[in-house]
Amino acid sequence: MSHSRRIGVITAAAALLLTATACSGLGRSTVGMLTFRSHDSPAELSYSNTPVTGCHRIALPKGATHVENNTLVDIVLYRTENCMEPAGAKGIYVATTLSNVTAPVSLPWRSFSVIH
Repeated sequence: MSHSRRIGVITAAAALLLTATACSGLGRSTVGMLTFRSHDSPAELSYSNTPVTGCHRIALPKGATHVENNTLVDIVLYRTENCMEPAGAKGIYVATTLSNVTAPVSLPWRSFSVIH
């Protein structure tokens, strides 16, 4: 292998490694809109480009009773503000491009997390 070809291969490998390292630090986010609405309110709250990590509080004073997941990822809805449920309870799974409505006697959703 010639000297100039070897330098070219090393340079290409270094560039590829640098690119992979730089991209891994970028925060990924959802693509599309998550829309929430309270039971007694016509106003909607929408989220777009939500980070895929962590717990996200639904910023409606009385929580959300309707959700439309028009993103490319699935979400889990929780009745608490910290994505935790009391012992034995589980969050509500809402797949991509689907919606969900709470039962009239159930508590509203207060937070959500993204499945990635």
